[in-house]
Amino acid sequence: MVKSVLVTGAAGRIGTCLTEGLPDHGHTLRLLDREPLDHPRFETIRGDVNDLDLLERAMKDVGAVVHMAGVAATSAPWEKVLSANIEGTYHVFEAARRAGVERVIFASSNHAAGFTRRQPGVPADTPVAPDSLYGVSKAYGEALGRFYADRYGLRVAALRIGSFAPRPMLPRGLSTWLSPGDMVRLTQACLTSPDLTYAIVWGVSANTRNWWDHAAGRALGYEPQDDAEAYAAEFEEMDTGDPEYAWLGGCVVEA
Repeated sequence: MVKSVLVTGAAGRIGTCLTEGLPDHGHTLRLLDREPLDHPRFETIRGDVNDLDLLERAMKDVGAVVHMAGVAATSAPWEKVLSANIEGTYHVFEAARRAGVERVIFASSNHAAGFTRRQPGVPADTPVAPDSLYGVSKAYGEALGRFYADRYGLRVAALRIGSFAPRPMLPRGLSTWLSPGDMVRLTQACLTSPDLTYAIVWGVSANTRNWWDHAAGRALGYEPQDDAEAYAAEFEEMDTGDPEYAWLGGCVVEA
């Protein structure tokens, strides 16, 4: 079982969530971010994922990398997407290979398949159909992960994350919400599953109105526990013709 884990983007929303939750499962963390970090228990490294030498040093004696660093906005300009999400993701996988890391958990996104029509039970490996340059970068990361899995034997999980937040923020979130607790449970499953070779997995909670098939996650031991339905009374029903409802990527497809 992987115990020592490097988290990139550790100062971000999901990185912070994992920093708080993964130690409860017995992991020792090493935290990396461009922003200054201070943690009472774990080693912190300030640096950029485009610094390959720094990444190799950060991955020394690490069993797995949870790669959360990158630009997260679907409206981000190409220059930022290229540097953070394309070049940076390559450097993470290449550094992992050079350092002999066993597993890489990659933060992909539902926007990698955002131009897919909503339908019940969409499989996690539904073909890429990016809805933005951000989505393109996540599709690239999935393909890169597959290459490193097939060529070099890394165990790779690409998490097509839905709407991560402490609680659903929009009506769409009743279907796409990923709770902090389930984010930790999903990552833990990917870090420990003996069956992981390469997998694309939906990052979504056990929502009553879920659009996405949980089979790929459950095959790795992910059992989500939280349901956005607890917040349903706070939102009006969405019109099925609303892009937020009609497409996996929501209104981004019409941006």
